Amino acid sequence: MSKISEQRLYQILQKPVISEKSTIVAEKNNQVVFSVLPNATKQEVKAAVELAFSVEVDAVRIMNVKGKQKNFSRVSGQRSDWKKAYVSLKEGSDIDFTAFQS
Repeated sequence: MSKISEQRLYQILQKPVISEKSTIVAEKNNQVVFSVLPNATKQEVKAAVELAFSVEVDAVRIMNVKGKQKNFSRVSGQRSDWKKAYVSLKEGSDIDFTAFQS
């Protein structure tokens, strides 16, 4: 694997996905869910999480989420497609998003 630039790693993670499902996954499986760049790979996501949060990553699963069809008044449109990453953390590692402030 080639060396990934640090600048690219800071751009990979777009935002954490905070939902009911992601909270349940975090409690049961010690996983965190992130929205990532559409062209991100598993290796890049792993390196980005380890760099940004100083934790050890066990595994990464990535899925493409298709945008929903929506109607806006009389105009029909579609939300953008996006990519989601489930990051499994090793035992003893934890990321607390409530500690961060905007």
